[in-house]
Amino acid sequence: MSAAAPHIPVLLDPILKLCAPITGRWADGTFGAGGYTKGLLAAGADEVMAIDRDPTVFEMATSWADDRICMVEATFSELDAHASDLDGVVLDLGVSSMQIDQAERGFSFMKDGPLDMRMSQSGRSAADIVAEASESHLADILFHYGEERASRRIAKAIVKARAEGPINSTLALAQIIEHVMPRPKPGQSHPATRSFQALRIAVNNEYDELFAGLMAAEKALRPGGLLAVVTFHSVEDRIVKRFFQLRGGKAPAGNRYAPAQEKPAAPFAPVTRKAVEPSPEEIAANPRARSAKLRIARRTEEDAPPTPAKALGMPQLPEARR
Repeated sequence: MSAAAPHIPVLLDPILKLCAPITGRWADGTFGAGGYTKGLLAAGADEVMAIDRDPTVFEMATSWADDRICMVEATFSELDAHASDLDGVVLDLGVSSMQIDQAERGFSFMKDGPLDMRMSQSGRSAADIVAEASESHLADILFHYGEERASRRIAKAIVKARAEGPINSTLALAQIIEHVMPRPKPGQSHPATRSFQALRIAVNNEYDELFAGLMAAEKALRPGGLLAVVTFHSVEDRIVKRFFQLRGGKAPAGNRYAPAQEKPAAPFAPVTRKAVEPSPEEIAANPRARSAKLRIARRTEEDAPPTPAKALGMPQLPEARR
């Protein structure tokens, strides 16, 4: 990643273009370095509610934020408790480049730091999970949250290593994983990539937060309001895609011999028919954007019962399903 890339908001130009005209009150549910908030205000938003679970991001924004920005330390799953009748909501999922670049936050295996991974800097850390979870539970986290096929092999290696001493650093964990994985071929990702992703998701409860956040945005938007979601891996994109399909009234086809069912209510109407991906120019300027996908939908006047998380294909650990 180039030195200029860390704080560039991904797919901002398509968001502003597809959501134009940008007016009224918006929420930036993943404030971070404030790139989307700045873009929304420059495009014409009257006010932006900036939400983030990481308190340090607001300290860094004091030098440029003005009275058009309302800062709220919370998760975006709590959006509807802080706002209503919004004209738009933007969610940029996952960990920010700013957090990855800070070795002391423990998100990256490329820099040595404490095995932390907490976005809010409170609660259970990745080191706690690595130290306390059973071998089977570790394997479930790696498999279901990271789609790591070698999950059992890696979990066994972690349990063996922690019996000899605590695993408290990012490089220590990465080395344990490397030792039991094949050497990557040119162009392949680091052997620890999926495991670190899985632990980060578990630490921050990201899939449950995403599900609750989508439902909260639905409640907080006014009719005609827009919801724009940027994802960075296939599981997140699948959840968002299915949410917009089901909340757009496209229920799965039933038995053709069963009586015809009434068409479900549709709280959203699609703005993007398929995911919008970054241009080659954006990827060249910001390599972090290469895996990003954008989906946008518009709130209608209809309301409907909540969609169950299971219907979105949200990964769940075995004990959660029980």
